[in-house]
Amino acid sequence: MAELLRAIAHPARLAILRILGQGETCVCHLAALLRKRQPYISQHLMVLREAGLVRDRREGLMVYYALTDPRLAELVDHVAEIARAQGKPADLPEIPKEPLEGCSCPQCTAHFALQQKVG
Repeated sequence: MAELLRAIAHPARLAILRILGQGETCVCHLAALLRKRQPYISQHLMVLREAGLVRDRREGLMVYYALTDPRLAELVDHVAEIARAQGKPADLPEIPKEPLEGCSCPQCTAHFALQQKVG
């Protein structure tokens, strides 16, 4: 159990787990959400993958990640609640539902390409 807790015990990895709790997400989308470079995100995803907490799926050039167990998102939320109850910041990102500018995933690029045609 200590290995599992060690794997999630980093602010970036907690944020990644929270985002993946909303569903499968590509690396570029995680990078855009967290405002970090892809190599930084990939490094943390590797730690989570080696701990068996996330799995990856390739689709062309894109790599998508998902939680191996949806209860991980609940765990992160519970830990955030405990932190807030102790007067400490939870430091978890808000997860926007709309496409992200700066993200190169097919969903985001298609959305912004359509916006440019219309506008």
